[in-house]
Amino acid sequence: KLEHHLALAKAAQEKGVLVAIEVHKRLDPFYADARDRARSGLGNFQYMYAYMSQPKHQLDTFKAWAGKSSDISYYLNSHHIDFSEWTLAGIARPIRVTATASDGIAKGRDIPAEDSITLTVQWQNLNDKTLGCAVYTSSWVAPKSDVHSQQRFFYMGTNGEINVDQAHRGCTVATDQGGFGSVNPLFMKYTPTNGKFSGQGSYGVRSFENFIDACRLVNSGNAQPSDFDDGSLATVHTTTQGTAILEAGRMSLDADSQPMDIIYEGDSEHPSKIKPHVF
Repeated sequence: KLEHHLALAKAAQEKGVLVAIEVHKRLDPFYADARDRARSGLGNFQYMYAYMSQPKHQLDTFKAWAGKSSDISYYLNSHHIDFSEWTLAGIARPIRVTATASDGIAKGRDIPAEDSITLTVQWQNLNDKTLGCAVYTSSWVAPKSDVHSQQRFFYMGTNGEINVDQAHRGCTVATDQGGFGSVNPLFMKYTPTNGKFSGQGSYGVRSFENFIDACRLVNSGNAQPSDFDDGSLATVHTTTQGTAILEAGRMSLDADSQPMDIIYEGDSEHPSKIKPHVF
């Protein structure tokens, strides 16, 4: 919840400690390049569509918590929502969230959860108060395909657009045992080198390594926690909008898709609360 996030941020500030969220898309070179292009030449935000899925056998993997302590939006939409917050920092802020969902497969397995969740988020450009729209969809009932997780997005600004397909990087593998698949060693290199793990350079590992390195710098007195609020890490102080979007989405679903407004104090980029939209 947003109130918990704000309390955690306050505690981190008071104690002088570094707190961050593990959202590794910030280290994906395709996403990082897209972010820089969006910020440097694409103008104000107009539209974004993002999709991320996993196959339905994941419902059995996550049965202990699916629909109880989390939902598929918190689990998967969070990555593309963080990409938006990271990309649009200082450019736009989310002001309204409306959520819809599909169900049936999870509930058929006695799991009290939606199958797919779509969040429609209204973003307000800070410089002229114009509006943009983002649609984030996540699902854990996808069929088995050539990848474990479909991940892609389309981003459009006032001066241009970007398409990124994270799942298909131009590398495919086919074997008699495993069949055909698209692989992404940029995220994780599972194949060992000379019998030993060699995925240290993959961004799925570097996401943790960078946080540990930052903690070591803070603990040694060579850096301050605030030094990492520059976007290099998804710190607790730079991710409040993402938490607000996810909670507002859950609130909207629980209120039969009623829109939820994200409230700010003045021109702040940090949300203070969420309340149902009044038409």
